Amino acid sequence: MKKYPSAESDPSSQTELRRQLRSHATTAEATLWRLLRNDGAGGYKFRRQHGIGPYVLDFYCPMLRLAIELDGSVHNEAWRTDYDMARDEFLRGQGISVMHFTNEVVWQDSEGIVEAIVAFGKEKRKRL
Repeated sequence: MKKYPSAESDPSSQTELRRQLRSHATTAEATLWRLLRNDGAGGYKFRRQHGIGPYVLDFYCPMLRLAIELDGSVHNEAWRTDYDMARDEFLRGQGISVMHFTNEVVWQDSEGIVEAIVAFGKEKRKRL
């Protein structure tokens, strides 16, 4: 596996891909972004479609070193499951935690996602 100098790497080769992903966000991504933007999750700043190493994350909070990934129906396919597992392993190796939520959870309990992020932040501060 290729080593990256830091988890903050944001390859410029992904710039156009990330721009396209932001402009063609899924309904679930747009819904969650409305809650996360402008420090809406307990004051934590999130980036959307943020590149780390070879991966583009749905949402990333540098302060918490936390990635949020939304899983739609495509994530049930075997090839995608393998990809997701490899990405999560890479991120853990970079010291980044990953939370997964289904699109249904975004639509039914998006405030619960924000509460989970805030709880994660509180727990992380206790450990520091």
